[in-house]
Amino acid sequence: MNELLKLFLLFLKVNLLTTSGPASVGLLYTETVGYILNEEEFVEAVGFSSALPGSDALQLAMFVGYAAGGIPGALVALLGSILPPTVLMLTIVLVLERLRGEAWVRSFVAGLAPAVAVLMVTVVWKIIGDDLVARNWVAIVLAVLSFVALQLKVSPALIVLAAGLAGIVLYR
Repeated sequence: MNELLKLFLLFLKVNLLTTSGPASVGLLYTETVGYILNEEEFVEAVGFSSALPGSDALQLAMFVGYAAGGIPGALVALLGSILPPTVLMLTIVLVLERLRGEAWVRSFVAGLAPAVAVLMVTVVWKIIGDDLVARNWVAIVLAVLSFVALQLKVSPALIVLAAGLAGIVLYR
């Protein structure tokens, strides 16, 4: 039971300290790699959660939760992930409804964008940065092709699936 409480608190913390699903991946990486999952398992979890339909963050939480404590762990991680944003969103909606016309609200939201972008770039660097430094041509090609596909408005789920299939062939 103590492990489930720790898992709940971990996801409560991650979802209270981050502003979006992609931003939470960086903190979740720091909190889980080496403790619950190894780096390869974490990358696998991010890939699977991105390829499946639905919320990436919730699927990632369930994957990590399942790895830590089976089905009860997945459910506890899911609850820890859903609770903070639900309560915060209801609170924010009530407050923003009253402050709808204020200019500082728009400015605050605009200020969040650069911080979230840096968090996502940091996660990318942690996942493939070492490969790029080592000049791993497969990682470079997959990264460039993925970027191009995103610019062409290809579904991120299809990009992740295609990259995974390419990895099967190219990383033998």
